[in-house]
Amino acid sequence: MFPKKSIELAERVVRACEAAGLRISTAESCTGGLIAAALTEIPGASNVLERGFVAYSYAAKTELLGVPADLIEAHGAVSPEVAQAMAEGALARAPAELSVAITGIAGPGGGTPDKPVGLVQLAAARKGAETLSERHVFSGDRGEVRLQGVQAALEMLLRQAR
Repeated sequence: MFPKKSIELAERVVRACEAAGLRISTAESCTGGLIAAALTEIPGASNVLERGFVAYSYAAKTELLGVPADLIEAHGAVSPEVAQAMAEGALARAPAELSVAITGIAGPGGGTPDKPVGLVQLAAARKGAETLSERHVFSGDRGEVRLQGVQAALEMLLRQAR
């Protein structure tokens, strides 16, 4: 299901978190749980993956992760502000030290000139550290955009784990 490079990266994330004694929570919108799924491809992932939140709707982002509704209204669900709030919400709502969040427009519709199809906003939070935020515009079909988002999220997790 996942490209070899994603599985290799997921293994590096799991091993780095094991070595550092870190547990992970995920907050996923456009990937619908694929980040957590990639991590669970790795034997021993249960040592580091605490839980995953799939918060696809605006209401889920607010109810599950505590993202303020006015933040979504002001910036849109696909924004650095919302991605950061998702990551920090996942960290606050799980016994974990590390989290990653993703929200995006996987397509084929839903894009605008300011927020095109393929736009993905990510954030990674770690207790006691600054939250990282990234913006990507990926190409390809819906599945390709989602898999590229998983790859980028795993890379962020690895950076925050180190």
